[in-house]
Amino acid sequence: MSRAINKQADADAAAAQVTLAITGMHCASCVSHIETALKDLPGVREAEVNLASERARVSYVPGKVSVADFIRAVARAGYAAALAAPARAEAEVTERRRQRALAQLQRKLLIAALLTAPVLILSLPAPLGLLGAEFPGSVLLLFALTLPVWLWGGWQFHRGAISATRHRTANMDTLISLGTSVAFFYSTYAGFSRQTRDLYFDTAAVIITLILLGRFLEARAKARASQAIEKLLTLAPATARLLHDADWVEVPVAEVRVGDLVEVRPGEKFPVDGQIVEGYSTVDEALLTGESLPVEKAPGDTVHAATINQHGRLRYRATRVGEDTTLQQIVRLVEQAQGAKAPLQRLADRVAGVFVPAVILIAAGTFFAWGFLTARGLEHAMLNAVAVLIIACPCAMGLATPTAIMVGTGKGAEQGVLIKGGEILERAGKITAIVLDKTGTLTRGQPQVTDVLPLGTLSEEELLRLAASVEQASEHPLAAAIVRGAKTRGLTLDQQPQNFAAVPGLGVRAQLAAALVLVGKRALLQEAGVDLSGAEEVLKKLEAEGKTAMLAARLPTPPSPAPAALAGIIAVADTLKPEAPQAVAQLHHLGLKVMLLTGDNRRTAEAIARQAGIERVLAEVLPQHKAEMISHLQAAGEVTAMVGDGINDAPALAQADVGIAIGTGSDVAVEAADITLVGDDLRAVPRAIALSRAIRRTITQNLFWAFAYNTALIPVAALGFIHPMLAAAAMAASSVSVVSNSLRLRRFHY
Repeated sequence: MSRAINKQADADAAAAQVTLAITGMHCASCVSHIETALKDLPGVREAEVNLASERARVSYVPGKVSVADFIRAVARAGYAAALAAPARAEAEVTERRRQRALAQLQRKLLIAALLTAPVLILSLPAPLGLLGAEFPGSVLLLFALTLPVWLWGGWQFHRGAISATRHRTANMDTLISLGTSVAFFYSTYAGFSRQTRDLYFDTAAVIITLILLGRFLEARAKARASQAIEKLLTLAPATARLLHDADWVEVPVAEVRVGDLVEVRPGEKFPVDGQIVEGYSTVDEALLTGESLPVEKAPGDTVHAATINQHGRLRYRATRVGEDTTLQQIVRLVEQAQGAKAPLQRLADRVAGVFVPAVILIAAGTFFAWGFLTARGLEHAMLNAVAVLIIACPCAMGLATPTAIMVGTGKGAEQGVLIKGGEILERAGKITAIVLDKTGTLTRGQPQVTDVLPLGTLSEEELLRLAASVEQASEHPLAAAIVRGAKTRGLTLDQQPQNFAAVPGLGVRAQLAAALVLVGKRALLQEAGVDLSGAEEVLKKLEAEGKTAMLAARLPTPPSPAPAALAGIIAVADTLKPEAPQAVAQLHHLGLKVMLLTGDNRRTAEAIARQAGIERVLAEVLPQHKAEMISHLQAAGEVTAMVGDGINDAPALAQADVGIAIGTGSDVAVEAADITLVGDDLRAVPRAIALSRAIRRTITQNLFWAFAYNTALIPVAALGFIHPMLAAAAMAASSVSVVSNSLRLRRFHY
């Protein structure tokens, strides 16, 4: 009862989180032992260990337990742990450690192979081998060649087995050490006592050599699988050029502070995030967004660390430095995803926790059955038991999920898709319906002039200049769109409006030269006596397209007898992103139901939906009701994804089974989402879903083959149909095949 009360108190307290670097793990049962050791500590809420990344993420209550306690608990379980360093330093340390380990493993493999080759040749039956006629000292020679392979080459397995036994557990090392030791000691006793000519030194040596080969190939493949974070961390430059005492000086990027003025020349990378204050250029953002087309940048625009300045010199004010840059946030998200477990992996770990003891029992049963219930003898019983021990090593089970997640999420980060964890991958692979927000997601999020239609004597340029000259005194978003449209076309607005007045809900009026100019809705112009009969058909057409149409008219100032004249119509709309129709088509191709969800009026929403190729529209939905609409879809049995970018989308993003945030949107939306798209290209949405499906499919394949391999071959080995040497080759091949299958995700493209 007191333990339950303490656990409840821990759950109610504020939690902290720490990441540990773990060494000495080899299989899924290692993961299970470390997790159990950590979870048994008072104050630990959750502990997740990742075999592929060799990391443990521990959530705990500060004051009740410390990092030193975690390290001691891992050591008691038979492994080594240390506090993980900051991402960049940790990546460098990990890479150096990995290269040293690979070199040591390669050296050990070569020496073991050189010693094993003559053992194998000497053990072949005559006339293939040399022992058919047993020359003097043959047993001693076999013993002398096998001993260093078994003892030195296999020491890592024996040490792991001894440590596991001391802690009353069993792991993959237990199976390998037990199997090879039985073959080695039996052969030593039988050979020197001259009781039999059937020796199995070759079995012990070949098993260890083959497993070392598998370990080497697996380690090399795992190194390729974990390169995503290291690649991201090497993108940013190591130095920055700052303005210091009227001079530009180059300093380490770690010394840059928020507010510093930074200069980047053509061809250089941006060292930190910031806002341009001087210069014009195009910037290659493909390293972060995955999009190949460069982006034009001008004063006021945002730039990100690691992107490349292509042409002009830019000077910008640092706004995010160090761990706060977009690049570092991406690294943290990728690390979080790679360290998180999918539900399928949790199942595999639970199975592995009881798997090794079960295998030892099966091996013991195999030995007893063949040795005492048949006439084949103890030698045959020993070989079959060893085959069971060797073939059952659960390394493939432990690598099945984390390697796929590491490779897949790393590939996603390269393409601007950040997936927050393994559980999200599971859900994303089951999506049946996807809901898209309109403004800022399907559309550009900023009204633009779409049509300039003169209906009088003015040209298009003259009509747009007339309306923009009046609207430049207004703060309305539609007015800003008209002014922006005029400036985009290179028009000068040198006339300043006089006696400007805004008519709420209708439009504006102002004096320009000798005329009173009106810009606004029908009612504003009708009230002034302007004849609109020639504009009705055009207005209906524009409004059916979801555009906001504004009329412009000139009223001559009295005593002029000229009548009020309609100058023309200017249409403004939040236009569809050019890639939106292709993105929607790709979502349909993935078999998803695509819906539009917006607070805008139905006519505008349906017009945008038609252009994008969306059939179902949920319009005029208030922000507080968006999450309710997602709930209704879920109640109808749909597995939903919500795509949005605004603060008002955050509740719906959180409610959906999978929330997908456009990275250029609000921080609240990004925080609420499960998947973040670094850029604003909508085609990243189907790419994210297709990638999630590919990762989930790879995990399923890996786990199927890992489980199928063990469940199918253990009985075959117990029945005596597999020699221990073939068992070692099959075990090594299973691990390498799982990692290799995961590496196929590096070629993912959608």
